[in-house]
Amino acid sequence: MIRPNFAAITLSLLLAGCAPAAMDRAAAPATADYAAALADPARPAADRERDAARKPAELLAFAQIAPGEKVGDYVMGGGYVTHLLAAAVGPKGHVYAFQPAEFIAFKAQYGTDQAAVDAAYANVDAVAGPFAAPAFAEPLDTIITVQNFHDLYLKPFPEGTGAKGSAALFAALKPGGTLIIVDHSAADGTGTTLADSLHRIDKAAVVEILTKAGFKLEAESDLYKHADDPRTANVFDPAIRGKTDQFALRFRKPG
Repeated sequence: MIRPNFAAITLSLLLAGCAPAAMDRAAAPATADYAAALADPARPAADRERDAARKPAELLAFAQIAPGEKVGDYVMGGGYVTHLLAAAVGPKGHVYAFQPAEFIAFKAQYGTDQAAVDAAYANVDAVAGPFAAPAFAEPLDTIITVQNFHDLYLKPFPEGTGAKGSAALFAALKPGGTLIIVDHSAADGTGTTLADSLHRIDKAAVVEILTKAGFKLEAESDLYKHADDPRTANVFDPAIRGKTDQFALRFRKPG
């Protein structure tokens, strides 16, 4: 997630009550299958300290990540998800870690972090380029973006960036590929209007945007649900930071 001064994931998934469709359990690896990925010695200690809140095994299970897949981490940030994906897909898989050029220009550390993850794994390639035009080298099985979809609607980006970015994500996936969105919940009915001020986005707006781009909503999870979050504070507010209500959605590209 881009910092706020930019001018301006118990083992459970709430899938039984999914309105769009039930999860294909035959296609979803069990959470325990990801123990080796979490124990990967290449994961930084700082990442492990964040695991209790970010629930990495459950996220990988919801995303149905399997060995040998080609996956993208869209807006990799410091590389928390990239490290997980690199271990989960294994040596026969590949991870494309995308960092927007605009983010790197804003804060050089984003580029430094990307280069470090790229150098640490033989199956990771760094990808840069415009936020709304990620140049992945091959069609992907899955793309994950965590706490960053709302950034497509920050004020510094031109109008239409969200639609262009959504279309680019659709184009980057293989037919039948999936897009995983995790983001901070905004109040119902606010659309994308609070993306800049609170770094939040309305779940319904994300569904509408990605449906227009051609995706089909397949499943959602309450993995990061915090019912006591009033969804009215900036996610960086110390009173709420790390305890925000978040939604997790899995979309599929028809094919």
